Amino acid sequence: MPFPRSSGILLHPTSFPSRFGVGDLGLEAYKFIDFLAKSNQQYWQVLPVGPTGYGNSPYMSYSAMAGNPLIISPERLQEQGLLSEGDFGNLADFPADRVDFDKVIQTKIPLLEKACEHFKNQASPIQQKEFQGFCETKAYWLDDYALFMAIKDAKDGAGWHTWEVELAKKQPEAIEHWRRRLSDRIFYYKYTQFEFFRQWAELKQYANMRGIQIIGDIPIYVAHDSADVWGNPENFCLDEETGEAALMAGVPPDYFSATGQLWGNPVYNWENLQASNFKWWVQRFQAMLDYVDIIRIDHFRGFEAYWAVPQGETTAMGGEWVEAPGSALFRVLNEKLGQLPVLAEDLGVITPEVEALRDEFEFPGMKILQFAFGGDAGNPYLPFNFTRNCVVYTGTHDNDTTVGWFNELSEQEKETVSSYLGCISPDGIHWDLVRLALSSIGNQAIIPVQDLLGLGTEARMNVPSKGDGNWEWRYKYNDLTDELSDRLKTLTQLYGRSPVYSDQ
Repeated sequence: MPFPRSSGILLHPTSFPSRFGVGDLGLEAYKFIDFLAKSNQQYWQVLPVGPTGYGNSPYMSYSAMAGNPLIISPERLQEQGLLSEGDFGNLADFPADRVDFDKVIQTKIPLLEKACEHFKNQASPIQQKEFQGFCETKAYWLDDYALFMAIKDAKDGAGWHTWEVELAKKQPEAIEHWRRRLSDRIFYYKYTQFEFFRQWAELKQYANMRGIQIIGDIPIYVAHDSADVWGNPENFCLDEETGEAALMAGVPPDYFSATGQLWGNPVYNWENLQASNFKWWVQRFQAMLDYVDIIRIDHFRGFEAYWAVPQGETTAMGGEWVEAPGSALFRVLNEKLGQLPVLAEDLGVITPEVEALRDEFEFPGMKILQFAFGGDAGNPYLPFNFTRNCVVYTGTHDNDTTVGWFNELSEQEKETVSSYLGCISPDGIHWDLVRLALSSIGNQAIIPVQDLLGLGTEARMNVPSKGDGNWEWRYKYNDLTDELSDRLKTLTQLYGRSPVYSDQ
């Protein structure tokens, strides 16, 4: 569905300032919403917010439907009387501009465990009823997730395919045994989801009241070591004996990697999913729409055809394209959920068939300005080649910041950029590309916070195919100044992207 002319900001919630070492759903999140509203923005794009494992990537989550407990605000729990200021007396000395995930986990998990115990012992009848209602309505994913995580804890984090066979295959007697044995830990995982979604719902309500819509993110694939694969193995291409991925997801060689990207996720058993009328996908989209307004589908092209790499390969080069039933899936989703508010991440190897699938459902595609200045005048990322039904970015979470990108260009490449823009302004290349995005014909423009702040490569969020050191960047208290807001608001008004009800 096409969207009105508008703009917004890209920022993962872990990037908020916080005395707990990682961004959370507390006061700074509300201040960020205020910044968006004051700047005449209409969107906050958040990226995935699921619980993460090794590498801390939200694209490799333990659950496609759960929230990350690390971004629960301890101060909001304190407001409920579940924690006290004394519980915060010995906080670690966290870095101001990045997340030290190991230190954060050591600090926040004990706080969440303490709040859980207090809730268990002190919750009022109304709170108990709310918790029970949450557990019942989310049972279709929450039961598997809580048990899965509790077992992982008991087994020191071992992947589910290494568990004893009867447990790996979810045999009823084994499941019942572990449910009884781990009942307290299961309660903890259900409780943290209850608090995550309560805090998120309150923040979303505040955002919507201020005219801000939240753009969430559905990664097309889920992690192999996840409650989704363990709980629904029939939906994935797995080795029947070992439980490992028989066919792995990835992409062939591209802009980001000469050997392609081997993600390791199992690809879908689309035949089985289609036979169930895509029940799991309907549930996944419904779960997402419970807490965001718009969904960005990551790796959209995989719904037309996906790159499948056989088990045992060490790079993505040995894969092949396999057709997927994307059109049938989106027709079912529209029938069940209504017209989907979707943005399509259509980057990479895009064929006419992928474009036809995107256009069949009028999903806006993505245009990245950092990709615009190679090649000739036919480059689809040059603004004069845009159509209105698209989302324009200076760069994404997978790109370097605009300042970092420009600094790495050759002198000839810099000259090409300068010639297109007319010149590089004294304000810096980041403001030149922000202006180019906002002035373009694209209905929506999304700007990463790092580009508003003019930060370099040190603020890059993610380097694809790099195993660690990603997803750590945070902005600092007072970075989002009134001056920055006024500047962004001026450009937003100038290029016709302000909400109609704003003070213009």
